[in-house]
Amino acid sequence: MEQLNLLSKRKKGVLRIVFSRTGIVLLLFLLAVALFLAVQMFWAGLINYLMGGVGIFNFIVIVALINSDMDSSAKLTWILVVSLTSVFGALFYLYTKTNFGSRTAAKNCIALIDEHRGDIPKDETVVQRLREESPETAALVHYLDNSGSFPPSAGNKVTYYPLGEEKFAAMLDDLRNAEKFIFLEYFIVDEGLMWGSILKILADKAKQGVDVRVLYDGTCAIALLPYKYPEMLEKLGIKCKMFSPIIPFMSTHYNNRDHRKILVVDGKVGYNGGVNLADEYINHISKFGHWKDTALRIEGKAVDNLTLMFLNMWSMGEKQTDYSGFLGLADSFPSEKGYAVPYGDNPFDSDKVGEKVYMDILNRANSYVHIMTPYLILDDTLLTALKYAAERGVDVKLILPGIPDKKPVYALAKTYFSTLLDSGAEIYLYTPGFVHAKVFVSDDVKAVVGTINLDYRSLYHHFECATLLYGVSCVEDIERDFADTLSKCEKVTYESIKKEKLPEKLLGQVMRLVGPLL
Repeated sequence: MEQLNLLSKRKKGVLRIVFSRTGIVLLLFLLAVALFLAVQMFWAGLINYLMGGVGIFNFIVIVALINSDMDSSAKLTWILVVSLTSVFGALFYLYTKTNFGSRTAAKNCIALIDEHRGDIPKDETVVQRLREESPETAALVHYLDNSGSFPPSAGNKVTYYPLGEEKFAAMLDDLRNAEKFIFLEYFIVDEGLMWGSILKILADKAKQGVDVRVLYDGTCAIALLPYKYPEMLEKLGIKCKMFSPIIPFMSTHYNNRDHRKILVVDGKVGYNGGVNLADEYINHISKFGHWKDTALRIEGKAVDNLTLMFLNMWSMGEKQTDYSGFLGLADSFPSEKGYAVPYGDNPFDSDKVGEKVYMDILNRANSYVHIMTPYLILDDTLLTALKYAAERGVDVKLILPGIPDKKPVYALAKTYFSTLLDSGAEIYLYTPGFVHAKVFVSDDVKAVVGTINLDYRSLYHHFECATLLYGVSCVEDIERDFADTLSKCEKVTYESIKKEKLPEKLLGQVMRLVGPLL
């Protein structure tokens, strides 16, 4: 274990920029400047022809942009990039549209979803009962099932954890009790107390013959883990894969990342929520004050949905994908009320599942919608849904961080504050620190807890997952936690907005121009 700790060298700062979309945009801008200078120095006589050709090419690309099915905010951002970076911006847009480097993954992803669509039998009795209790929720659940084979289930024990350290303690107990298999899929894995404690149990379980699999996102190799970390875990008997390893300028930091957080033990217990496997998530270390995060523990048939999501991600590129030994293992708890639907979203089907679920909650709410989110980078559709809910008398409250992890993104979020206040929504800042929770709770009966932020990355580009709850008893716990968190917050007012420093306001307005690229 000490060898793993010694070999995990940190690579920060410049590498993050080099591998990110920000780095690519910066490179394009520098290339545009270099092209301009080269033309001035060596081909001054051809400048009119070159600029004319570039202008025609950019015009064609902009026409294609305007006629695309892209969100209008994203269109404006791309038009700005094309206009400011000469021919390179247009080429960058065309490059991203080709999905170079993602075609095979997209094909495999969709094929696996289709192949295993019937692996979780749908309980028609449950479906019919939900239709009778709540037709509008049944319609949403029908959509989720069609989107990726995520049927509803009843009779689940669902526990809500208002802090990452509470989830951590519970998951250690479940890992110790594993007998058949352990599946972990996380966006961030970083060495320290949390991951070290988990890894020790995983290694012990692997020695006992338990099938242990770890899947983490390739961005961890930039600053957190050695590139050959999967091979190191294999030596401990742990099967390990790095999803979409980073390749300079071929894949970017922000596109199509595996942002999910899933733990499945023996097909009977599953975890979902915002908590990654790093010490700041359990407040063992402090990066941005107190870290507020949330998670769900599910025991029951709904775990099959999480298992299926994991296996589809794990099996991308594999020829044989028999899941029969991993599904249908959970018990049912008839005394537990309500319905649970873990579901996933992927960037390859062009269906924004995460956003549609949030919009459905906003559009159908009668009394309130209470939201916790770390980021606020909204497209026109979601902004309209938030405003309309507030305007028709729904109590819309949002809790955001009081201490940000990314100051430019935080400045961008603040540009929406006045618009939301004008509509009657209320915004609160968590003064003790950083809110990383992704929670919607509505009308004392409906909630979503998962990984899906209110930003373009989560809604458009990432693999995400969450759990929709209806009528489950822990919805009351979620609303109680929201109220408790609210008591630690400072309310945003028009007066507080006026007091914001001018440089931060200007930064937010500039960042708003490139919001879809963040």
